[in-house]
Amino acid sequence: MDVRTLKKNKEFNFVYRRGKPAGSRDMTLICAKSRYGGVRVGFSVSKKVGNSVVRNRARRRMKEAYRTVLPELSGHYSLVFVARESIARAEFQEICAQMRKLMQRAGILSR
Repeated sequence: MDVRTLKKNKEFNFVYRRGKPAGSRDMTLICAKSRYGGVRVGFSVSKKVGNSVVRNRARRRMKEAYRTVLPELSGHYSLVFVARESIARAEFQEICAQMRKLMQRAGILSR
């Protein structure tokens, strides 16, 4: 299953406006029901997290954690994961566990 991403600013703004947030220590998930088929995802890492090297590493780790959960997703949703400053120091397994917990809280994981 390939990863379908949010690309345009308009798509991100739709999720920010309509979505319901759920937070953890290292990231926030904003989840909105979508008209498009399948699940689409975007990742946001602000300059508060660190310089470009740190931000890109955080984004790559979030994308890889998302890929591990991807087969369990169902429904039509647009998701945005917003990184917090502490994600730069988090272990990869922690990121995976937090992402899974946020998706369960949002009710988008198929049991």
